[in-house]
Amino acid sequence: MRFGNLKNLPWSGPMKNPSKVIAVANQKGGVGKTTTAINLAAALAFYHKKVLIVDIDPQGNASSGVGIQTKNLKKHFYHAISGSCDLSEVVFQTANECLYAIPSNIDLVAAEIELFSQENRETKLRDMLLSMHDHQFDYVLIDCPPSLGLLTVNALTAAHSVVIPLQCEYFALEGLAQLINTIRSVKRKLNSSLYIEGIVLTMFDKRNRLTHQVADEIRNHFKEQLFSTVIPRNVRLSECPSHGKTVIDYDPGSSGAVAYKNLAREFLNKQG
Repeated sequence: MRFGNLKNLPWSGPMKNPSKVIAVANQKGGVGKTTTAINLAAALAFYHKKVLIVDIDPQGNASSGVGIQTKNLKKHFYHAISGSCDLSEVVFQTANECLYAIPSNIDLVAAEIELFSQENRETKLRDMLLSMHDHQFDYVLIDCPPSLGLLTVNALTAAHSVVIPLQCEYFALEGLAQLINTIRSVKRKLNSSLYIEGIVLTMFDKRNRLTHQVADEIRNHFKEQLFSTVIPRNVRLSECPSHGKTVIDYDPGSSGAVAYKNLAREFLNKQG
């Protein structure tokens, strides 16, 4: 698998704003992206960090995954990005006092089309986040769509860093190469301080030989850029979204919850 010149990739970089913004991105669906976004956010909240998760995926799974049913809301992320309201008007507190969310739903599909005609189409989300003076968060996690369209480009332009969830299978490796090229392009043209926070292996099945082969290949390519915490396949991680809870709240003693707590601790240790 070819990833280009790894030496020129942005693996570390400065943090300028009070809130650190992290895009959780992978254009390949089914790799545990949203699961990682909501449970890493919840795990950071577990460690008493004030966290905002921004759902910019029209599927709205991150919203329902933290207990917000957007069908009952008059305003959500689409209304903010379309200019109908301020972003601060669609910030909702979840059942966790340290965890907040900006929800989304299928209406957001229209936003990508509408953005094409706007001059600041790549920087819209960054400008919106900078305008939220009344809300102070330690971390803002953006759950990106499973694509490399304008919404994902907005997230990468707004972010300080990127967390890449990666399922241990061959096709996921192909998608990783495409994502890295996109990150490199956004860094060059739109966000010079963007860097890759790290890659987290998800849905890890220790009984599967292919899982270990793919994990070994990723380690060979990225070495220190891979989080040491691995997220296992865990039935509790699959069950908790149907209850509108993160795994931290649904079953804090499960292997999935323990893994995300370990990931959050590893993430926090990297912040210095």
